[in-house]
Amino acid sequence: MHDRETREHANYLPQPSAQRLGIGLCLSGGGYRAALFHLGALRRLNEFGVLGQLRTISSVSGGSIMAAHLAARVKWPLQGALADWEDAVGGPLRKLTATNIRTGALLQKFLPWNWFRESPAVAALTKSYERELTALPLSALPDQPKFVLCATDMSFGVNWVFEKNRMGSYLAGYASVPPHDWPLARAVAASSCFPPVFNPMPTGFLSRSLRGGRAARGDTRSEAIKGLRLTDGGVYDCLGLEPVWKDHAVVLVSDAGGGLDYEGDRNLLWRLERYIAIMGGQAQAVRKRWVISDFIAGILEGAYWGVRSATTSYESGATGGYSKDLAVEVIAKIRTDLDAFSEAEASVLENHGYLLADAAIKRHLPHLVPTPPPALAVPHPEWMHEEKVRRALRESGKMKLLGRW
Repeated sequence: MHDRETREHANYLPQPSAQRLGIGLCLSGGGYRAALFHLGALRRLNEFGVLGQLRTISSVSGGSIMAAHLAARVKWPLQGALADWEDAVGGPLRKLTATNIRTGALLQKFLPWNWFRESPAVAALTKSYERELTALPLSALPDQPKFVLCATDMSFGVNWVFEKNRMGSYLAGYASVPPHDWPLARAVAASSCFPPVFNPMPTGFLSRSLRGGRAARGDTRSEAIKGLRLTDGGVYDCLGLEPVWKDHAVVLVSDAGGGLDYEGDRNLLWRLERYIAIMGGQAQAVRKRWVISDFIAGILEGAYWGVRSATTSYESGATGGYSKDLAVEVIAKIRTDLDAFSEAEASVLENHGYLLADAAIKRHLPHLVPTPPPALAVPHPEWMHEEKVRRALRESGKMKLLGRW
């Protein structure tokens, strides 16, 4: 009886601290907003030398854009800090996010020759990522750190992972990579095809394609796999915690999720959308509270920083970041989109992620900071004036139908 209870409890608890190894970094979803926020955080982690110490990078949606870019642009494994960060990583990522890859992909659905094709928008999104992000296959991912790009398995309702050597979910099972190699760009598209804008991605698997898995064998499983489709990873796990929380000694969470604003009732359509938004918002809130409560209780070691936060949240009297009011009222309301982002939007998000990661690591994980600590070098100091930021970003929360070209 005791052994059975121990096995059952293992599903709900992290491994004993002596068995957990390495640093896991979680990059949340949120379209280009997330990619740029994470870019700033990663810049500071690189300056600390933490990037080269990571065991795993787990990513969702917009975080997967950043993760794939990082995997493709950096020569791994890193020894110390990457010296040419701006040329290798920062500049190319901002160039990508200045490109509208959303509208062209969505318009594919309306072309007559695509009327009877399934998910032409997702196929077009994949091609955009291949062209603008990376043409590498999954098998070209580095061995260290381990990159895990997360999508949502629509058939089994759980987290689906893309890794260097495998893809799948714990219920459906896993396919090895290779022989069933996927373009890394297709994995990013599966991770970021956010509903209802994009339809889920069909996988084309047969039941024999996936091995292992806890789902009972039989016709039901076979039909589920035959119809298996993948959607945005944030539908299941908005923070990308699943691959790292049980077996890593340190968990870092970079969260670009903006939260749910209050609104008055409008009409039936608004209510239907609101129901979905509230369900998604509570899932994000529960995961955030869960991981932070584990940090506070000493169950896990780690640090969390979110786009709605301010540096003053981490240390009394801390200065140098944007105010809490600006973070909540302006920065966190920048659209989560794959439309073109302006220089102002990109610069402010990168600054914000950089300064929050600095404050969070110094406050909660000071042993990761080298001595002497590298000086703060805000990526875009010309965008630190708050009134200038408010003026430049006053329309940033609005999604435009045809996008910003």
